[in-house]
Amino acid sequence: MKNHAIVSTLVLLGLLATPAWAQLPGLSRTDLLKQALSVPGREVVQVRVAFAPGAFAPEHRHPGEEVAYVLEGTLEYRLDGGLPIVLQAGETLFIPAGALHSARNVGVGKASELATYVVETGKPLVVRP
Repeated sequence: MKNHAIVSTLVLLGLLATPAWAQLPGLSRTDLLKQALSVPGREVVQVRVAFAPGAFAPEHRHPGEEVAYVLEGTLEYRLDGGLPIVLQAGETLFIPAGALHSARNVGVGKASELATYVVETGKPLVVRP
């Protein structure tokens, strides 16, 4: 039973791993949840993203909606080339499906967000242009 839990965890992490993000300096991801929804072809994915001071997640898209909740620090988001949206810990942002967006830690210390995605099953979570 213990080995089954370890294997299940490794499979989940492998499914959620996004090589494009693994190479970005100052960013780290902790995959928390991946679960099929009652809506056919949709799943929810939850990830904690940590940003070192000044770290930047360049423009990307998701195959569904994202709700970003800032856990700590100050993050600046840009959606579809629009004006910056600056959020502090405790604030949220809805990012529509397919919206091209970026995020940057604009505070003096570390920052992190809890990203919750409702996405199409089986598609890559992060797509960079």
